[in-house]
Amino acid sequence: MTRAAFDSEAQALGADDLRAWMEARDVRGRFVMPGVPTPTVMAAAAALGVASDAILKSLVFLVDGRPWLVVAAGDDRISYRALARVFGVTRRKVRLADPEEALAISGYVVGAMPPFGHRSTLDTLVDDRVARPGRTVYSGGGSREALLELTTDELMRVTSARAEPLRDAVALTERGAP
Repeated sequence: MTRAAFDSEAQALGADDLRAWMEARDVRGRFVMPGVPTPTVMAAAAALGVASDAILKSLVFLVDGRPWLVVAAGDDRISYRALARVFGVTRRKVRLADPEEALAISGYVVGAMPPFGHRSTLDTLVDDRVARPGRTVYSGGGSREALLELTTDELMRVTSARAEPLRDAVALTERGAP
């Protein structure tokens, strides 16, 4: 690890910061410490005994230079074309923030990023498959050792997110591909 990476991770927010943020705002959720490494969606799903679509990823995208948080099921791929369509920009105006940018924008390291509780409030899009009401899901819990269990209803309430079809398969279907 480089000195710069070490320094930036030392300044990152963590699970305790997320917990304090949630308590101050009466956010309903539960921290889960699986006790085993969960470096992938499949590993997290296996550790928790849940389907892989119950594990969420929170990604920072830059759309025409403006940061947006995108939340999707961990096993889904986000379509850059779908994001461009949602924002009315060309595909070239949409890019995934690199890990250093994501840390600077959100305050959390990649792999631990929750869907809220960031250094500053991020406008958020949630893939429509994730936004289905009444489901229990697991997101980054602020550290690589913690996951956050919450309902999709709470996710949508706290983030004030818009639900949009953002998966690659959805984008292909809308273009008429098989």
